[in-house]
Amino acid sequence: MKRLAILVSVLAIGAAGCGSKSTPTAPSNTTVFGPITLLPSNEVPPVTNGENVARGTAIITVHKDTNAIDFSVNVNSFPAGTTLTAAHIHNGPAGVAAGVFVSTGLSSATLPSVASGSGTFSVTVTATADQVSQILANPAGFYFNVHSVLHGAGVMRGQLQ
Repeated sequence: MKRLAILVSVLAIGAAGCGSKSTPTAPSNTTVFGPITLLPSNEVPPVTNGENVARGTAIITVHKDTNAIDFSVNVNSFPAGTTLTAAHIHNGPAGVAAGVFVSTGLSSATLPSVASGSGTFSVTVTATADQVSQILANPAGFYFNVHSVLHGAGVMRGQLQ
């Protein structure tokens, strides 16, 4: 009889918890990629001259509900006097060079000076719903890279994954 009373009490407590009015958390409309390691050796072809010592990381946040993409990038170990010229998402898997898919809109005039070897930048752009859907459906099929004067096709790159 004592066991039955305990069982009834446990079931009553469990049933009370089931009737709670808490609302389940809504699914997130934000996907964060990163930190993405940016390396000259990931470029196609790999960078092998003086800029091959450069390194970087990027965090790319995609907002499905607004089609906004946030870029937060840190680069370092560049040779003195390096000038960055652009940064983009490209639609290509690892080992394949591809065209620009989503641009940050930054240029040598708006990217940070890395004359001392390092710099950071952050920017938010608006992509199309189709671009966002494609990135989210297959992130490994896209890469982010940074370009320099010496390497107009890209000085360092990393896959979104």
